[in-house]
Amino acid sequence: MGKVGLAPVIGMMMAECAHVGLMFAGKAAMSDGMSNLVFVFYSKAFASLVLLPASLLFHRSQIPPLTLPILSAFFLLGFLGTSSQFFGYAGIYYSSPTLSTALLNLVPGFTFILAIIFRVEKLDWRSSSSLAKSVGTIVLITGAFIMTYYKGPHLLMTSLPPNSSLQVFMPQTNWVFGGLLLAVDCVFTSAWFIVQVRFLRNSKSENQL
Repeated sequence: MGKVGLAPVIGMMMAECAHVGLMFAGKAAMSDGMSNLVFVFYSKAFASLVLLPASLLFHRSQIPPLTLPILSAFFLLGFLGTSSQFFGYAGIYYSSPTLSTALLNLVPGFTFILAIIFRVEKLDWRSSSSLAKSVGTIVLITGAFIMTYYKGPHLLMTSLPPNSSLQVFMPQTNWVFGGLLLAVDCVFTSAWFIVQVRFLRNSKSENQL
């Protein structure tokens, strides 16, 4: 595999590791009393401080003029991204980061469904690729429902002191409600991906004209 093919894989792995780390940090912060809205605000503010100067520094020549459709797309992306984090951290508060990382597997399935609905991707039952994606989506959704309704035994069976930091990572009581909030997070995340694809395709078509 060449450098061109390896770079996206490494980037996706780093993004997933950062996402999981952010989930555990959010769980710890909310267990100490921080609101999920406040945590989302801090995470968005930190991301803006890092990504905005980087984009101006490395991609200044590629920045398009700010037209009304572009601003509308930015607003929609911001709304979907913020809403997904709001529901996601609320779901982590009521369940655990373990369930959250497990339900992240719903994102590809929901993205595939929304891609068909919004005609970003065509479903061809004669194609092995479409059949594999359809079967995978059914398996993902089934597994997510099993994870939501079956919490299972605690991994740490020993008794912990009341103020122990390990209790931050123990499952909360309302596991099902947290799982449903995490499923809503996955829907918003999938819609966020679809809007990005539509926006990038429209931008490329306009540049070609």
